[in-house]
Amino acid sequence: MKKDILSNRRKLHSIVFESETTAGKTFDIILLILILASVIIVSLETVTYLRRAYLPLFQKLEWAFTILFTLEYLLRIYSSPRPLKYIFSFFGLVDLFSIIPTYLSLFVIGAQYFLIVRVLRLLRIARIFKLTHFINEGKVLTRALQASFTKIAVFLGTVLLLVVIIGSMMFVIEGAASGFTSIPKSIYWTIVTLTTVGYGDIAPQTPLGQILASCVMIMGYGIIAVPTGIVTVEMTRSEKQLTNSEVCPNCQLVGHVPGAKYCYNCGYLLNESA
Repeated sequence: MKKDILSNRRKLHSIVFESETTAGKTFDIILLILILASVIIVSLETVTYLRRAYLPLFQKLEWAFTILFTLEYLLRIYSSPRPLKYIFSFFGLVDLFSIIPTYLSLFVIGAQYFLIVRVLRLLRIARIFKLTHFINEGKVLTRALQASFTKIAVFLGTVLLLVVIIGSMMFVIEGAASGFTSIPKSIYWTIVTLTTVGYGDIAPQTPLGQILASCVMIMGYGIIAVPTGIVTVEMTRSEKQLTNSEVCPNCQLVGHVPGAKYCYNCGYLLNESA
């Protein structure tokens, strides 16, 4: 009896968490349609004349969506071997926050508009249509960012130090007469100029200040390119691995080598029939 229950939970898990089977893909496609429809309804409800004309209909539809998503959330908890792991995972929190606002709207007026968070659930589309290369490329980018974190941190520290020095110099050169009333405000001007944003609310008036500003503008182009170069090099070094969209029931890791029997992260049995 217990074995049958575990087997049924496994089958349910493959349907609600994965898209490798026809049932799982169908479930996720229907879910995506419901999510998209819910986001559209929430958006339309904010249009004044539509809200006045169709508010009762919007409310009924929203409660219908919320009840369906609540049932789906409970199914995910039930079918997960480690419910707490799912609840506190990224998608678990998104699923939870996507249903809470409707219930909160019973006590807090306007809370239902936070339902727009449901749009994040559309991220599941990469798994549904078997766009596994997106998962693969995402892992490559993640590895590249992790490998380049120290270099970028050192680079940003150097840039911050440079910003403080240039801001202080500009405060001394221009002073309050040109709008540089304090060192923090001068630092703000340096950041705006260095990033090539250039709001124009403060501008140097003296020849020396304009020369310094020109140097900062030229440096800005080079500084913006450095982090991109660092990450690009690390991405080139990252090895691409072929993965599928299978989700580990134990640790919720997405993406495994096709035909893998166990999760490479935690060693959990991925497919009972494998």
